[in-house]
Amino acid sequence: MTQPESARGASSSSARGFTALHGILTGIAGLAIVGPALVVANAPVIVPAKRMALPRQRVVPKAEIPQVEPLKFVDLTPTDARAFNATVPFSTEPNPAAKPFRFAGAPDDLARATDCMAAGILYEAGDDTLGERAVAQVVLNRLRHPAFPKTVCGVVFEGQDRSTGCQFSFSCDGAITRWHPTEDAWRRAREVATAALGGAVFSQVGYATHYHTDWVVPYWQSSLDKITAVHTHLFFRWSGWWGTPAAFGRHPETVEPVITQLASLSDAHKTGAAFDEAQAALAEASAAMGFVTAADSDDAGADDASARRIDADTVVVVFPRGQSPDTLVTAATQSCGNRSFCRYMAWLDGTKVPTSLPLDTAQMTSLTFSYLRDRSNGYERALWNCREYKRPDPSQCLQPPGTKIAAPPPATPDAAAKPAVATDLNGVRRKPAAPSDPVAPAPNKAGAGQ
Repeated sequence: MTQPESARGASSSSARGFTALHGILTGIAGLAIVGPALVVANAPVIVPAKRMALPRQRVVPKAEIPQVEPLKFVDLTPTDARAFNATVPFSTEPNPAAKPFRFAGAPDDLARATDCMAAGILYEAGDDTLGERAVAQVVLNRLRHPAFPKTVCGVVFEGQDRSTGCQFSFSCDGAITRWHPTEDAWRRAREVATAALGGAVFSQVGYATHYHTDWVVPYWQSSLDKITAVHTHLFFRWSGWWGTPAAFGRHPETVEPVITQLASLSDAHKTGAAFDEAQAALAEASAAMGFVTAADSDDAGADDASARRIDADTVVVVFPRGQSPDTLVTAATQSCGNRSFCRYMAWLDGTKVPTSLPLDTAQMTSLTFSYLRDRSNGYERALWNCREYKRPDPSQCLQPPGTKIAAPPPATPDAAAKPAVATDLNGVRRKPAAPSDPVAPAPNKAGAGQ
């Protein structure tokens, strides 16, 4: 019997369906085999982390001040650097807190120190109080360690004139010009700096003098002991005696330099920078008049390169022999400009020019000329070394160190009623006093030899 037409059609359709299903299953099976092979063949190459070890540096003996190495990094990716830093153990030795530090300089110097510290901690740690306190403690530790500069600004901006090798990277990588902090961030950083310079201690970092973020590995790391971590920063101190509290006994200087990089952030440094510009103009004028600054004098020596201005209020020069001593008054008043307080001192012997105040006995004895202005007390005085230059009036002579100056006799009623006529800086010039008032005393702010 023949099958009905409808049965033959159903059988044919079923066969075609099985054939299609078989093809699909075969394709899936092929993909299951070929797909993983393709994935494996085209997988990214995984580079194993670098295995490295920094050579251990010798421990510097007590008799030798350790050298501060430039800031150079091992060539590692951040991931590899973190992996390496994780293998460096923390020191098991005691980690005592540093002693409190209190800045002892004048208000202008404190303002410059505060702003140098604020810039350092803000640009290094960001607007993070904990990180800023940690960095501030490192600055103070360096300040009291003989391997580093003797001023706060000197520590923070050490190596700023080098494209590589600065100690705090922000000071030489252009960060200050690329980013300006908000007023609130700057205020908070100054608050942390003020506290640090006023005796606050961040005990966690102990006597650490170095730190770095955990995604870099500096070459100096192997010569120090890792003592703590604050966020992503790792802190280190020198191995051996130079990392102990006894090594941090140096007394810092109290006269802080002007950092022109900070002029856009700091009024204290902006004023100083303007004064530096004025002094540069004065140097040109002085050269035309025959004067030389301590930095230019053949007698001054290499150590006197910074003696032109030893603080914001004091200018020192080498007075050339053969010049009229009366020209010193003109030079002093031009140098001081409109400043309300100013000191100007000159020496014939460039080797005696100071680099800081107060003057020692040899500097006071050899001082050729001294000018002091203090308008807040109505005081202005010019004095000469009369052993070198005779003056018509003995009151114009500098007194030798240790000389006791007798108090002036009481003013008579007639004398008190007649205010003294001011001559050309002949002795002391003061504000005229009322008839019933005593003569105003000389201010305590007078420099040595006044």
